[in-house]
Amino acid sequence: MRILKSSFAVVERRAEHAVKFFYSHLFWHNPELRALFPASPEDMERQRDRLFAALTHVVAHLESESLVPYLRDLGRDHRKYLVGPEHYAAVGASLFAALAETSGAAWTPAVEKAWTEAYGMIADAMTAGAAASTDPPWWDAEVIRHLRYGRDIGVLTLLPHAPLPYLPGQYVSVSSARVPTTWRTYCLGNAPRRDGTVDLHVSRIEGGRLSTVLVGEIQPGETLRLGAPGGRLTLRREDRPVTLIAAGTGWAPIRAMLEDLVQRPPDHDVRLFVVARDGAHLYDRPLIEEYAAGLDRLAVTYITPAPGRHRNEATDRLATALGNRGLWREQDVHLSGPPQFVEETAHLLEELGARPERLFYDALPAVGPERGRPLGFGEWFLNRPAPQWHNPSARDPRP
Repeated sequence: MRILKSSFAVVERRAEHAVKFFYSHLFWHNPELRALFPASPEDMERQRDRLFAALTHVVAHLESESLVPYLRDLGRDHRKYLVGPEHYAAVGASLFAALAETSGAAWTPAVEKAWTEAYGMIADAMTAGAAASTDPPWWDAEVIRHLRYGRDIGVLTLLPHAPLPYLPGQYVSVSSARVPTTWRTYCLGNAPRRDGTVDLHVSRIEGGRLSTVLVGEIQPGETLRLGAPGGRLTLRREDRPVTLIAAGTGWAPIRAMLEDLVQRPPDHDVRLFVVARDGAHLYDRPLIEEYAAGLDRLAVTYITPAPGRHRNEATDRLATALGNRGLWREQDVHLSGPPQFVEETAHLLEELGARPERLFYDALPAVGPERGRPLGFGEWFLNRPAPQWHNPSARDPRP
């Protein structure tokens, strides 16, 4: 394991070159694979980001028990890209070529042997996960309703053509024929319904091709593709009080869990904090009030900036509100929102006494337009761009 991590440290310093070499090598030697990847340069750039992020995750968790389940899930999920067992050899050959090119003299026979063994394990776990899955590669789903909240928020109600099994709080990846080969992650905004419909809450990202299509262009009757549900932000039905914290369209999974709590009321208290950039973006407030009236043990706190103040004041107000609440050690806390918001709020809650093992959230990648690309991915991981909120037009920097 040490030899792989040392080797990767060398590659990471030239990460940009490594991923570009990888894809150039892959498409030159396997031109038929190019059609499986995004056509636009911007989406291909994000694809390179995701590749290196996944590789970084694997190297960082080589000795973790969570790695094989992660790889099996990754293999199951990659079926939506039409990836088959025959593609792993081509990917492996291009990966080794990129590593060798980037490592220079550090690419020794011992390093090559270590990477070959590691990639064999990765490919075996991913192909096993794909082969073991009984789910379809994706679910086709018809858009049956499209609601707009201002110019930047859309709520789409979809009817999958086959039952979509999921838990409140989970997310799916979404693709549209309007933006071929592009997939983005969105949370499901409702608990399972008898009619099988699901809601997607989408925030338009400036420069985001798929989010722009989903919010402003998709019409009822069109079909979207949904990947397999995933995520650990699911409601734990323990005999403990629950705190739900949502910011932006991170409200969607919290809404799904709250809906489940209303349908099956718990015997413990539920605290809900809803954070928005201004009062106008509390687009589901009437529903929240309805839930609060029907669930006696639900306490709701809305967090917005003071009128005319910068939206960052909302997070300051949330910190104050959380600090004024007690009993954090007893709480199951579910967090959802922009990545930086989740990270900072989780850290604050731990300082307030919350147990790390009772903090539940999904670490989804930040998306948004580039503001000058970093020199390498090492710098990107250390200094990530700030997240987009509901309306990125204010450019306060969050598939």
